This record gives sequence, C-alpha cells and structure tokens, in this order.
Amino acid sequence: MNFLDLAGKTIVLFGIANKKSVAFHIADVLMKEGVKVVCVVRSEVRRESLSKIVPGAEIYLCDVESDEQIERVAREISERHPVIHGIVHSIAFANYSDGFKPFYQTKRKDFLQSVSVTCYSLMAIANAFKERLDKNASVVTISISTTRMAAENYGYMGPVKAALDSSLCFLAQSFSVFSNVRFNAVCAGLLKTSASAGIPGYVDSYLFAEQLTLRKKALTTGEVANAAAFLLSPRSSGMNAQGIILDAGMSVNYFDKDVLKRALRPS
Repeated sequence: MNFLDLAGKTIVLFGIANKKSVAFHIADVLMKEGVKVVCVVRSEVRRESLSKIVPGAEIYLCDVESDEQIERVAREISERHPVIHGIVHSIAFANYSDGFKPFYQTKRKDFLQSVSVTCYSLMAIANAFKERLDKNASVVTISISTTRMAAENYGYMGPVKAALDSSLCFLAQSFSVFSNVRFNAVCAGLLKTSASAGIPGYVDSYLFAEQLTLRKKALTTGEVANAAAFLLSPRSSGMNAQGIILDAGMSVNYFDKDVLKRALRPS
C-alpha cells in the first residue's frame, strides 16, 4: 500500500485548462497514485484540448455558473461512479478585460460573477454531490496564501478568495451533521500558470515574490499538487476546515536583507 492510500479511489476534478493548470498537475499526481480521476471542464473546446494531453481521460462538461449544469454533471458522473471519494475545486475567474482599475472602481457585475465562479461554485458542487460522496470523502479547493495583502493588480479577487476560505468552515460544519466529509484548501503563493498570466503586472509580482521566498526559488505548481493529494488522502484525516499555506516562507521574509538593500539603493 502506498503512503497516501488513494489507489482505487474515484476523485472528481473541476478546473483543468491546460498543462500549466494546478488542476492538471493534481490530476497527474493522483493518476500516478492509482486514482480514477474524473475531469470536469467548462466547454467543448476545453474537453477536446484535455483529451489530447490526457488520452483516454473521462471528461464531462459543466459551466459552474449554472446550477442546472452542476446538478446534471453530478447525476451523469454518479451513473458511472456511485461513490465519490474526493472532489478538487480548482476554479477561479476575474474579468480583467478592461485592464487594471482601482479597487473602488470594481463593477458590481464583475465582482458578483467572480464570487459565483470562484466561491459559490464550491458550495453548489458540494451540495450536488453530497449524496454521492463517501462518508469520509475529502473536498479540496485552491486558494491563495493570504487575503490580507492588498495587491493592487489582484484587485477584487482577494476579497473573493477570502469568501472562499470562509465558506470552507461553513461547509465543513454543515456536512458534519451527517458525514465525516472534510473541506480544506491549499493556499498557494504566486504561481506561473496561464491563468495568472492574464493578471496585469503579474510577472513583476511573481519575480518579486520569488526573491522574498527563503529559498529564493518560486513555489511550483507541482508542490501545490502534492499538498492537494495529501489533503485528499486518508493521511490528512485530522484536518478539516483548514488551509495549508504554501509560499516557500515568503510570509516570514518581507524584510529580506538583500531585497531591502536593493529597494533602498539610491536611484
């Protein structure tokens, strides 16, 4: 038996976009552990793309802004997999099509859409699958390392992720009435993904964050995937309503002497 004890289990994974996605790396780790990974993507284009990079993958379609589609995909998956041992929620969206704007200029429709896709979708998915989940199942979402830092270019996604983090606690408590299903998050620092590339000024933030890590090397998507696999496994059975912070030590190193020296160097 492998340490994670995941072989033979079925895990539903929402959110693969491409090979750079956190969700893709999680799927890769899980498949190597002998997990039956069931993928859910947003569109037919995504399904065709995923089928090329993961030949033979079992892929379903679902736009998480639609409760009807979430309910439908839960039914479709349960027809082939009566018991689900875990769910990965790796979904987030913010509309940056108009470019960077100060936070106070956030449009209502953009903010509410981001909440719907990034946060409410986890609640809706959990509700749709609740009767199909093993009593000791694990649900894992992907969050960010801190929601208390007002990074201008991240804008309203910070408060939306804060709502996601809070929702974990309420989901864990409400499910505890009838099950031992656990809800946890991997709270990751800055990553090099295709989604992050769409954030204005992200490259500069990423390079700066890398210098603030204790190891002077950025967090990798693979490291996030490994943490997610642990949370999905029985080895993390004592963890519930928690977020594992993965930032390579950045949060304790804001006064790094080398970074300070460069910042204070006369121009």
